[in-house]
Amino acid sequence: MNELVTLTAAELGARIASREVSSEEVTQAHLDRIDEVDGDVRAFLLVDHDGARETARRIDSRIADGEKLGPLAGVPLAVKDLFCTKGLATTASSRMLEGWIPPYDSTIVTRCKDAGMVILGKTNLDEFAMGSSTETSAFGPTHNPWDLDRVPGGSGGGSAASLAAFQSPLALGTDTGGSIRQPGAVTGTVGIKPTYGSTSRYGVIAMASSLDTPGPCARTVLDAALLHQVIAGHDSMDQTTIDQPAPAIVEAANQPDVAGMRIGVVTEFAGEGYDPQVEARFDEAVEILTSAGAEIVEVSCPNFDLALPAYYLIQPAEVSSNLARYDAMRYGLRVDDDGEHSAEQVMRATRGAGFGAEAKRRIILGTYALSAGYYDAYYGSAQKVRTLIQRDFEKAWKTCDVLVSPATPTTAFRLGERTADPMAMYRSDLCTIPANMAGSPAGSFPIGLSETDGMPVGMQVMAPIMADDRVYRVGAALERLLNEKWGAPLLAKAPELRGEA
Repeated sequence: MNELVTLTAAELGARIASREVSSEEVTQAHLDRIDEVDGDVRAFLLVDHDGARETARRIDSRIADGEKLGPLAGVPLAVKDLFCTKGLATTASSRMLEGWIPPYDSTIVTRCKDAGMVILGKTNLDEFAMGSSTETSAFGPTHNPWDLDRVPGGSGGGSAASLAAFQSPLALGTDTGGSIRQPGAVTGTVGIKPTYGSTSRYGVIAMASSLDTPGPCARTVLDAALLHQVIAGHDSMDQTTIDQPAPAIVEAANQPDVAGMRIGVVTEFAGEGYDPQVEARFDEAVEILTSAGAEIVEVSCPNFDLALPAYYLIQPAEVSSNLARYDAMRYGLRVDDDGEHSAEQVMRATRGAGFGAEAKRRIILGTYALSAGYYDAYYGSAQKVRTLIQRDFEKAWKTCDVLVSPATPTTAFRLGERTADPMAMYRSDLCTIPANMAGSPAGSFPIGLSETDGMPVGMQVMAPIMADDRVYRVGAALERLLNEKWGAPLLAKAPELRGEA
């Protein structure tokens, strides 16, 4: 494996800026890696070989001319196929948008391009970001690089797998109920859900608009912070964005110190349904934070147990509304063989052919929850529960600086293991959903491997709204302390930690 694909994004950016290596060399190394392994991993739906090389050459030319660029200039990036990319197909992993090429870039893609980043291609996801395993993609599942028979999480399994397979040093994701953090946890990578409204949703294909949150995916905490810094900030094209500066996240990532911090352990996220190995790694991580000077307190958030059922009313309701636009009349797929059918018949045939089973399930659930006579009983009640969850967070912040929990109840499960049981699949997001319901920032950080199956385990760190820097501070401390314990980052030490060395 070419050494260039194992370096961090920060290291690559520094070497490119100093002209020790060119962006074109770095980009080609990653393209070669994709060609080598993606037939097995299937992280990418589209790889833009020519476009990536052209961008890299352009960045090299600007650097050669003496232009001072940002810390990620010339660094490759994988983009979840939910972000509109001008000139590159954007499908949301659905037949409904198969072959659609947007005429514009999403705001976040524009910001990455302006920062000089090199887009390698578009990564696979669950259809319209609905799923926890990247198995609902219309174009086939992505495989976990740690074990190709297991899932890489979802919905953003393609982005996380591309990192774990060393196909890209950075990736973009979106997190609606855990779609950045849960894949990060089960692939041994870093996934951050920023404060809702601190990153723009303009040009990101909508799934559940009050929950969708674009964010960074990386292999290190500093790399995630550097990408987060690029994409964060107010956007006039998205009126839900917060009009204030992003917290000092890069500074926090460079200060891995938790001495004096009060860290709350959520008592509800343990016990029945949690893999004992996940709990063991989590307990060890908490002990490590304690040894570094953090004060650990137990915090009860009783309404967190209601987050999952409330989420699966609110999210499908918003899905039903957002996906109504795919009606065969305006854009997207159109099934009309002879042009003699009524609009209703064409719509029925198109939506039947264009949406997969999980998308249909959630559209039906959401439509029912919003229907006359049921709105207050279902959607209205779920919104009341959402308020109770927000109050649990507000109460917790009076006693601690951050909350921690396992990022997922189990390690990565086997492909096909939960596809016939939607509730078992939904429970993968038990720990991550509350932060989405409250709009709070949260991140998943690798804390070791299960001794049972050798698969990665992640710790979730949650913080108050617009206190994203606290997530990075705790994550950076965990990373430093565990790297010292292991002698190298988790991905670099994987065989030894598995007991295979």
